[in-house]
Amino acid sequence: MKNGIIISALSLSMSLSAAFACDIQGKTGFAPENNMKISKFDKNTNGMTQERFEAIIKRVSDVYAPIVQSKGATLDMINNWDDDTVNAYANRDGDVWHVSMFGGLARHPLTTDDGFMLVVCHETGHHLGGAPKYGGGSDWAANEGQADYFGTLKCMKRVLEKDDNISVVSKMTIDAEVTKQCSMVYKNDAEVALCQRTAMAGKSLGMLLASLGNEGKVSFTTPDKKIVKRTNDAHPAGQCRLDTYFNGGLCDKSFSEDVSETSPIPGTCIKRDGYKVGPRPLCWYKPGAGE
Repeated sequence: MKNGIIISALSLSMSLSAAFACDIQGKTGFAPENNMKISKFDKNTNGMTQERFEAIIKRVSDVYAPIVQSKGATLDMINNWDDDTVNAYANRDGDVWHVSMFGGLARHPLTTDDGFMLVVCHETGHHLGGAPKYGGGSDWAANEGQADYFGTLKCMKRVLEKDDNISVVSKMTIDAEVTKQCSMVYKNDAEVALCQRTAMAGKSLGMLLASLGNEGKVSFTTPDKKIVKRTNDAHPAGQCRLDTYFNGGLCDKSFSEDVSETSPIPGTCIKRDGYKVGPRPLCWYKPGAGE
């Protein structure tokens, strides 16, 4: 892929691995690899329709295309509804920034509509999520954990801010730990509801990733206790990714407060500033001396 590196949010199918697994850094896609395919004709799906698939992608594109344009580039959302691959990826071709979404992922029984939006946000986050980046900062792409963090820290909040989130979450089953933590951080009912909504989107993906990796259950009450010695650029385990989504939603920094291309501090929650919830989880991130 010319001038592009492939960042897979979910595992690549074998049919795609030959075309996309070997990028210019020699990185492969998300592990574990699998042969899962979910056709639009399959009966075991979540009921996703092409109309909803395209509408969810458009909501993210409508918000972020102007932001990408302000940076001198074009955001190109590629909607592969007919493709049965459980996958998504981002790459660049010069000043065209691509996000490719696949119907197989959107149709997976564990993927909710908000969970699917979070994947679109994750892939957009490779372009706009800032530091830490692949290659110790030398590559264009935010690393996997940062793309996850950006997804709930900025993207989901920005896209869903004007929804009637109180009404939306009233029709959902919200984990008690989510309500507890969101209510401790946010005092406005609408902000609490938005926090709950982003957290449950993260749970959708955490469950999916854990299922694909045969990792067992994930939970908001069982955070990953791993502490890395250096920042992990690759995809963490499903529980660690759920922790990242949850912490991004619990960080009360405004979505309009930009992250930095070179520093992991601006626009994020760090312990140095007194944040006990909201920082990037230590299961993939090694804070710098100033954090």
